[in-house]
Amino acid sequence: MNKIALFFGFAFLLLSCRTKKPMTSLMEMTDQSIAASSVNVNNIKSHIFYLASDELKGRDTPSEGLNIAARYLATSLMRYGVKPAYGEGVKGYYQDVPLVNVMPPSGGAFKFGDFDLPLPDGFLMIRGENMDMETEMIFANRGTEEDLKSLDVKGKIVVVMCGFEGEDNPQAWFFAGRKKRNTIKAAGAKALVEIYNNAQLPYNFLVRFLNSPQMKVDDFSDDNASPFPHVWINGSNGEAVAKLRSANGLMGSLKIEGMKKEKIKTQNIVGVLEGSDPKLKDEYIIYSAHYDHVGIGRAVEGDSIYNGSRDNAVGSVTVLSAAENLAKYPTKRSAVFIFFTGEEKGLLGSSYYADNPAIPLEKMTYCFNSDNAGYNDTTKAMIIGLERTLARPLIEKACTAFGLTAIQDNMPEQGLFDRSDNVNFAKKGVPAPTFGMGITKMDDEVNKYYHQPQDNPETLDYNYLTKFFKSYVYACRLIANTNESVFWNEGDKYYEDGLKLYNMKDGK
Repeated sequence: MNKIALFFGFAFLLLSCRTKKPMTSLMEMTDQSIAASSVNVNNIKSHIFYLASDELKGRDTPSEGLNIAARYLATSLMRYGVKPAYGEGVKGYYQDVPLVNVMPPSGGAFKFGDFDLPLPDGFLMIRGENMDMETEMIFANRGTEEDLKSLDVKGKIVVVMCGFEGEDNPQAWFFAGRKKRNTIKAAGAKALVEIYNNAQLPYNFLVRFLNSPQMKVDDFSDDNASPFPHVWINGSNGEAVAKLRSANGLMGSLKIEGMKKEKIKTQNIVGVLEGSDPKLKDEYIIYSAHYDHVGIGRAVEGDSIYNGSRDNAVGSVTVLSAAENLAKYPTKRSAVFIFFTGEEKGLLGSSYYADNPAIPLEKMTYCFNSDNAGYNDTTKAMIIGLERTLARPLIEKACTAFGLTAIQDNMPEQGLFDRSDNVNFAKKGVPAPTFGMGITKMDDEVNKYYHQPQDNPETLDYNYLTKFFKSYVYACRLIANTNESVFWNEGDKYYEDGLKLYNMKDGK
């Protein structure tokens, strides 16, 4: 070998050994440093500026802008290495969500005894179609499984009081009605009539909402199937209510006319990642956000596109950030990433998914949703339901690590837990808080952008968002890697539902 070449080769080797820095192994990295490694402001900006651009025209459900957003989210998951979800109804990241636009009835009547209740002043349609039926009625108290146990409701109109005992929230009554409807339909009844009387939300306010065009999940895929009739009657007439409460054997007739329906198809976006632990990978964490907004509306200062940067491009990018990170550095538990359609129309995409999951819900250990109205405190992250699950210390730790304080919802009067997609999983028993930006109250700073055309990408504080996204991703990693329970706190409203879902005797 040439001596000069040998000299320079030896010198180069020595220099390389002296200057080359040792690589940090994955084993030496913490979940905090892993979380921070994939989140950067340029990625955040590029995602939000695209999803909340004028070209997507506010991502209304349904719209071409929403379809474009769906493709963007699906291809982003593909780029990160997240696999398409499997299961019935899910194909290549897309879960078709059948929706229907319903025009309210033009007329109708509910008759029993000497009473003739007209639509809408006497009763309102919750679910159903044009019909004309007459059959025997039966009163079933609150319509619980216990109430129905000793009753023969087959072929009858079942009359119940709205809601469940001890629950006065009108929104909770609405969700409870869906559960009753399914139970009573399964028992062979022909219709459900609920008696509504709630001072928190008077009946005349309901008329404005329920007797107007609505979008709903189309849960009747067979065009020849008849939707199960479900109505709320005005409970302010004491004599009529007394008659219905003693309705056993009384004949009742229900007539609806003039309803029109238009079928719509849109999609949830769903991806999965397998966990790294041989045992814990059979458990899944859901990371979710809705990607729709309200589209084009009334012009404000010449702008009619409601871009939805805060609500909910930020939430969608929160989940994208988790997907990118977990794809690079898998956690012990597996992951399901879901972007919901139709949240602004009534939590429709999440409602459909919770009833038609790609992977059984009993395999879902936790749902970590992200949704936002805005922010007025860049030192905080508000986690709706923070105090309700055993994961609280992990979420607080994650926020503190990146300079934020995790606070719980301090606006209970807003009913925020029940106004986002997380509630559809909570009702099934899955622990499900929502991770949101820092709000201390619904003030002018929040309302200036909430559902307004001013909610554009350039109005966001990206230094704050960088901390926010890192906090979420770190919390995701802590929850997905912990060996401790992240179940509901005992006594929570959904604790018993969780025990039933997971077939548990206690919350451990």
